[in-house]
Amino acid sequence: MSKTTKSDQEQNKSRLLVAATGWRQSKAMKWVFMALFVILFYLNLAPHIIPETYNITENSISDKDIKAPTQIRDEKATRAAEEQAANAIEDIYSNVGLRNVQLVESIFLRIEGLNADDQVTEQNKIDIYRTEIPSRYDKHIASFVETSLANETYNELLLEEMQRLTAEQKYTIPEETFYKLPKLTQEELIEMRLVAKEIVRKLTIEELRDAETARMQVAELVNLSSISNRTAREIVSEIARFSITPNKFLDRTATDEAREEARLNTQPIIYKENEVIVKRGETITPDTYNLLVEANLLQDTEHNWAKLGVFLVALLIATFLYIYFTQKIGTHQQHVKYSNSQLFMLLLITLLNLGIMQIIALIQSETNNIAGFLVPAALGAMLITLLIDEHLALASTFISSIGGAIILNSSSTGLFDYKFGFYITVISLAAIYSIKHASQRSAILKAGIMVSIIGSLSVLTLYLMMEQLERMPLMYSIGLAFGGGLLTSVLVIGIMPFFEVSFGILSALKLVELSSPNHPLLRKLLTETPGTYHHSVMVGNLAEAAAEAIGANGLLCRVGAFYHDIGKTKRPSYFIENQNNMENPHDTIDPMLSKSIIVAHAKDGADMLKAYNIPKPLRDIAEQHHGTTSLKFFYYKALKQAEEAGVEPDFTEDDFRYPGPKAQSKEAAVVGIADCIEAAVRSLRNPTINQVEDMIHKIIKSRVDDNQYNECDLTMKELDKIAQSLKESLMGIFHSRIEYPEDTKAKDNDKES
Repeated sequence: MSKTTKSDQEQNKSRLLVAATGWRQSKAMKWVFMALFVILFYLNLAPHIIPETYNITENSISDKDIKAPTQIRDEKATRAAEEQAANAIEDIYSNVGLRNVQLVESIFLRIEGLNADDQVTEQNKIDIYRTEIPSRYDKHIASFVETSLANETYNELLLEEMQRLTAEQKYTIPEETFYKLPKLTQEELIEMRLVAKEIVRKLTIEELRDAETARMQVAELVNLSSISNRTAREIVSEIARFSITPNKFLDRTATDEAREEARLNTQPIIYKENEVIVKRGETITPDTYNLLVEANLLQDTEHNWAKLGVFLVALLIATFLYIYFTQKIGTHQQHVKYSNSQLFMLLLITLLNLGIMQIIALIQSETNNIAGFLVPAALGAMLITLLIDEHLALASTFISSIGGAIILNSSSTGLFDYKFGFYITVISLAAIYSIKHASQRSAILKAGIMVSIIGSLSVLTLYLMMEQLERMPLMYSIGLAFGGGLLTSVLVIGIMPFFEVSFGILSALKLVELSSPNHPLLRKLLTETPGTYHHSVMVGNLAEAAAEAIGANGLLCRVGAFYHDIGKTKRPSYFIENQNNMENPHDTIDPMLSKSIIVAHAKDGADMLKAYNIPKPLRDIAEQHHGTTSLKFFYYKALKQAEEAGVEPDFTEDDFRYPGPKAQSKEAAVVGIADCIEAAVRSLRNPTINQVEDMIHKIIKSRVDDNQYNECDLTMKELDKIAQSLKESLMGIFHSRIEYPEDTKAKDNDKES
């Protein structure tokens, strides 16, 4: 009963462990995180696109201050102001020179010519004058209009007004005047023509809206002239009055243009961002209510299209991330599988990045639109580069740029502020390329300084492109950008330990710190097991090169190799590399006991690393680097002893295997291969190139045949690359001992060296 209970407890514990760790690779959790990304983006972008609405009615009293979410134009008040400005513009009158003197000239020339014609009777002349002289007025006006239109001297509406007014004010020559015209001599007509022309010229110089005012002065001017004949004076007076027309007309086109210009020059009635539209306790007037309706600030206002637009933007960004997760990236075009814990970490970093932007946006306004340059937007790019990888950091730059361009936008003229999108893109890229090879914490500060410099240059570039070189705004903006870079490095240094501890992250910086020989475990390894220490360093060199050849984490392999045999410090003398000038204790003990001592070092090492709070990826390498391989030496030794004792073996080869688990990652597999091959090659006295190459392929093949890599995603192509890298590395390490059979001279030289 107790055994059953204990077994059930172990099974329950196993289920809980699987449940606790299985979420990291669960597809369902991946979709949950993608949904959380959509929600995150929507909640961060929506407030800057969809305005806050209020539940109020017309003629009700507002229970709160209603502020403009963005700059709002009061269209009705603006139109009223525009119309008031337009109505203040009086009608514009334009002068039109109708060439009245030419009309006088043409009338007298016709009279002179007709009077000189003896073939025409006096009565016929009277009839001609009665019809022809009045018609000359209309023809003169029509000819002027035609010429003006052809030459575009005056606009069409002005000419129409001129025709209308001249027709209304046309003077009618008395009938008796026509009877007097045939009796005039040529000398009288010449004198009369000169006087009439001078009178008309003089009277039409002035602006005339009403021609009658000028006609009233004709008689006086004629009496002052040189004409003494009474009849001639009467005729000159009539023809002069007839030839005088108004010359100042209402110019509707100019008036309309002036009024339109007045409308355009009228300052619009605008409520600036955060300006109070309705004060608390104020009655909502119909005009105010209509303004709130036009500004979409009422709860009954439909914002469904805007909400749908924001949702689609959030969905597109999340879709971009999902597609990126499934693409081949990197130099070797390998699939990078991000775990759910990494997605969760990306979600938190994105939330942190966008949250800081929201805080900066609180002090950002249309009048103070440079505060956004203080935003440490490169924070996310730095953290993702250090904690996950640079490829995902590049993708996150795209998200930060879009988010920043919307969140930091203080203008009411558009959804995006391109200058902040550009600025965030530049500083994020600068951060990624400044920090991706960081090996010390101080590198974060150096990267922050680089971000400050690049950010300041990008701000200067923006001002140059916008041709806004006011000294103080430019200096303030550059200062904010420089401060933002320094703030970024301070935040990264402060926040990184939280992620490293909470997620068990092994960043490059953490790995470099753990690789220090001053670490207590490495000092213990060096002082108590110098042979194992030397072996671990050699394995680290081999594993790092092999891992980089297949695009795996070379630094993790190197540091993992340093710690992979730390369990040997518990019983150092039982491992051959530490048996200097001493007997091998395995010669005198049972093979099964030897097996137990040997295989224990993997589990012992993992336990020791856990006691020293070494991150799990390094513990996994220590525990998994042998997988479930067999200790064939002790198995065959046990078989031989059983045969010599004449007994049937009560064990199988599986009893001489490591307990595992098998390698779960490429890094653990690479360290295991490098560990086995380094030990094997070191056992050769005078290795040749062919021997090394054969041994490498033999060991890798035996592990593949033993299904040791079934639980990690190593491919055969990658195993070939690992073999080639190990061969090249071993040739460099053992160059003084490798024999070259085909070149005996080189061999002799090697021996001499």
